[in-house]
Amino acid sequence: MTKADIVNQIAEATGLTKTDTAAVVEGMLASVISALQQGDHIEIRGFGTFKVVRRAPRTGRNPKTGEVIKIPSRPVPVFNPSKELRSSISGSTVTT
Repeated sequence: MTKADIVNQIAEATGLTKTDTAAVVEGMLASVISALQQGDHIEIRGFGTFKVVRRAPRTGRNPKTGEVIKIPSRPVPVFNPSKELRSSISGSTVTT
């Protein structure tokens, strides 16, 4: 599902125009990104939590040369689904 698909689905469900819906979706995503950049947690009840965690430094290997390289620690965004979301998906037939 793409962002355009989400906009279309919300516009049909709410009766808003696609332009207005796209602005709302863009604003929501911009708010999430801004909050994560500031280190805030975002909790959407019944859906899940977005947060930034620091990935520990580690050693890796260059696949071409086999040389060992050090990979520094870095912040990465993560999403933890709520219990409600997990339980609603566990009963569905998702194919991969």
